[in-house]
Amino acid sequence: MKKILLVEDEASAVDFIRKGLTEADYDVSVAFDGDTALKMAEGSTFDLFILDIMMPGKNGIEVCKELRERNVSSPILFLTALGTSENIALGLNIGADDYLIKPFKFIELNARVNALLRRGQQAETQPVQPKNIYTIADLVVNDDAKTVSRNNTDILLTATEYRLLLALIKSRDKVLSRVDLLESAWDINFNLGTNVVDVYINYLRKKVDTDYSTKLIHTVVGMGYVLREK
Repeated sequence: MKKILLVEDEASAVDFIRKGLTEADYDVSVAFDGDTALKMAEGSTFDLFILDIMMPGKNGIEVCKELRERNVSSPILFLTALGTSENIALGLNIGADDYLIKPFKFIELNARVNALLRRGQQAETQPVQPKNIYTIADLVVNDDAKTVSRNNTDILLTATEYRLLLALIKSRDKVLSRVDLLESAWDINFNLGTNVVDVYINYLRKKVDTDYSTKLIHTVVGMGYVLREK
């Protein structure tokens, strides 16, 4: 049974989420503030963290940052009522894997949880593959070393940004829809009606394209995104 730590200070939200996840056969522990969450994380290994951003004491952003500094690699899902791109970016760029904007339906939360846990399990059991290096222009993605560089300069990506770039470069010159990218980078094969793909594309562009005259990530209006030189 997969162990989940839910960090949320609203009792009604805790009851709703814990009940649904328990019925879905997850072992759910609860912390009502960030400091308690970090103490619980020291004494137990959790397969997934669900963090509310606005909490007493240390907030979700601070908890996420400290977990990553401790080299905790378990997926982190943010719950937030702060749906602006800036607030979402702050969490994703310090190590979160996904986010969900309040209010939400449990079916959507469950889909995100399943996808994050499934990816983690696949990463643990995936055998070593022959060296895989993908290039376009001066961009190089080494999928064995999980490194990215452009013009011989290393680019640091979050795990989800990396999966998104890998999906694009594996299908270079091919237009991928948002649903295609959800399936490739998030392991979700239906449109959840969120702008998570658009948000991540913007973060990826800032890291991959901003400092270079040749732009590689392009929007095809009404269809999706493509990685190409022109």
